[in-house]
Amino acid sequence: MVDVLSFSTATTIAVAKGTAVYPHHWPSTEVEQSARRHGAAYAVRRRQVDDEHPWSLSPTQLMDAPHIDRLVLPSPNGSAIAAAAVAEAVLIGSLRNASAVGRWLQRNGYGTVERPAVVVAAGERWPSGTLRPALEDLLGAGAIIATFDGRHGLSPEADAARASWKSAANNPADTLKACSSGLELTAAGYESDVLLAADRDVDSVVPLLVEGAFRSAEAA
Repeated sequence: MVDVLSFSTATTIAVAKGTAVYPHHWPSTEVEQSARRHGAAYAVRRRQVDDEHPWSLSPTQLMDAPHIDRLVLPSPNGSAIAAAAVAEAVLIGSLRNASAVGRWLQRNGYGTVERPAVVVAAGERWPSGTLRPALEDLLGAGAIIATFDGRHGLSPEADAARASWKSAANNPADTLKACSSGLELTAAGYESDVLLAADRDVDSVVPLLVEGAFRSAEAA
């Protein structure tokens, strides 16, 4: 599951810090209840961050926040998809860990006819709530798919995602800053979130869904 701006980037950063991340749909009145049930803290909106709740969907804020063992991290797109996913293995991928995710899939026998891997580009939403295609998620998916060599069959959609990534791979930061989601975040004062999301392969962690939370696949 790929939601570059920002759920999968935030989850990659949090899990790399040793935090178990519980996905949750949003908006919801049940986030605090879920946190109590799991003995976890919960993330708030970016502009609601304070000393008591320093965690949000912002990768920058998560990078700077104190360590927490468990965190409920809601979002309307990536987190909601991850919370609803049913599969043999559910992973979180971003540009920050794209190669690590690709290697994990191949080491564990995925990406073949017998064990296909489905890479989900989460997308965004218009103010009306309708789906908006998100270039950043297509590129994140393509970066993972690009780790597979020519021996693996790709669907036309997967091949198109890989080609899109290759066209942006030399300077992903400029592409992310110029795409719709990047412009929105920058205008809101969160350009640093976009830049953190554009850092390719700086993390080796592979977040794997285990008992309702994303944890390091290696540790799990």
